[in-house]
Amino acid sequence: MLKDALGSYRGSVEELDRIIEQYPENAEAYYNRANAKNCTGDGRGAVDDYTMAIELGLRLREKFLAHGNRGITRADLGDVEGAMEDFTAIIKACPKSKRILKTALFNRSLLKRVSGDFRGADQDYQYAVSVEIHKQ
Repeated sequence: MLKDALGSYRGSVEELDRIIEQYPENAEAYYNRANAKNCTGDGRGAVDDYTMAIELGLRLREKFLAHGNRGITRADLGDVEGAMEDFTAIIKACPKSKRILKTALFNRSLLKRVSGDFRGADQDYQYAVSVEIHKQ
């Protein structure tokens, strides 16, 4: 719990390397290592690990989060098209979590604006605004 509180995402990169070496089909280990790599500034390594985690098969919510995190990382690395693909994957899956859907729409709207697609950006923004989040 202390590592999580400090932002270490369930282990250091080195600890997760050992887990992945021992269990190479462990999607959650790749996802956690991607998050840890992101925290240490290894964006390219994080993208590779998010990709592997998605390919190996995460639970649905974690898959959305992996796409979102990979999208943000790709955008940071200048891969706007790749980032839009990640946010589009979330939107097309139409998650039950309206917060996840809304966030993906806002992020894709920003990326479309950066790309010069102002009409598409406005459409995504309007759709995001229309998504109602019910408090539980």
